[in-house]
Amino acid sequence: MRRASEGVGVKLLFVVNDFGFFVSHRLAVAQGAQEAGFDVYVAAPGEPPAELGELGLTAVRVPMSRRGANPFAEARSLWALYRLFRRVQPDLVHVVTIKPVLYGGLMARLARVPAVVSAISGLGSVFVSNGQRAGMMRRAVQAMYRLALGHPNQVVILQNSDDQAALIRSGGLQAEKAVMIRGSGVDLAQMPFLGETPGVPIIAFAARLLQQKGVEEFVVAARKLREHGVLARFWLIGDPDPGNPYSITPEQVETWAAEGVVEVLGQRSDVPDLYAQAHVVTLPSYYGEGLPKTLIEAAACGRPIVTTDHPGCRDAIEDGVTGLLVPVRDAGALADALQRLIENPEERRAMGRAGRELAEREFAIEKVLDAHMAIYDELSDRVGQ
Repeated sequence: MRRASEGVGVKLLFVVNDFGFFVSHRLAVAQGAQEAGFDVYVAAPGEPPAELGELGLTAVRVPMSRRGANPFAEARSLWALYRLFRRVQPDLVHVVTIKPVLYGGLMARLARVPAVVSAISGLGSVFVSNGQRAGMMRRAVQAMYRLALGHPNQVVILQNSDDQAALIRSGGLQAEKAVMIRGSGVDLAQMPFLGETPGVPIIAFAARLLQQKGVEEFVVAARKLREHGVLARFWLIGDPDPGNPYSITPEQVETWAAEGVVEVLGQRSDVPDLYAQAHVVTLPSYYGEGLPKTLIEAAACGRPIVTTDHPGCRDAIEDGVTGLLVPVRDAGALADALQRLIENPEERRAMGRAGRELAEREFAIEKVLDAHMAIYDELSDRVGQ
């Protein structure tokens, strides 16, 4: 592999399942690599945003459905990735999220890509769903992981220790390949720590509106608190995900809005600004999380967090210091924890300050960039030996 430090551009190809996700979660890493001398390509389905070209990144469309199960369409995606790797001839492929990790990892081996970074930001719903069909899917995915994580020159980035243990246990991951990076990082300069705004406390939930993100528990908890006379506002930020079988329906969201227990804000691009207005952020998720970006953004904004004692979520806070943990699928416990912070402003402000300190120590984008550059250098050194 050619080294950027030698003055010759190393071809770095990101493969993701959505250009929007790349911009929100990996653009800073790509720009850091570009500044270090890499020629950066980004492959995803759909129409590339204009800003990628404006930043000097080469965007490539590749057919890939996020959750498709049509065997012909999936074979087309695999073939398209193989052809892409053969055409671009990347020195390093960085695959992000489940399907790119699985498909990209397989095709990178077949196309003899010199090095692979596999970023697993959560194991998704298949590892937490129950039932016979879910069990069959889980076994199939585990078998694919064993193939996709078998490249001889590969680093696997994980965001929490539970995911690492699960993949090692299933046989898909060799422990020596694993590197822990806690989340995708936040630009602390863009998320200043502001004091609370006066007025009725606001509890913010921001995520895709999936059952497994705990949105129903959030609404039930809000309803309980209203019934008990607790004065607060409850913001529901996000949209349903029609491509996901666990999505809340638009009709259900409309029913909640009409009920008036929660304020439905929809999908927003100004979540940090909304957090600055909020007093508490919650994510009662039992999804296969990595380390939720919404929670590290909340910590950066200096807001206390109420989340579940669940892989990924519990890794984003220090229980009793920067927020509170509650059991999964327990709307009563969630309501109690929210009420505690609503009615104890000094405690929630102290937790908010501690959360900002945690973000500065662990989640700053500079730390994430340094960790990625070290991985790229390590893989380059291995090939050069």
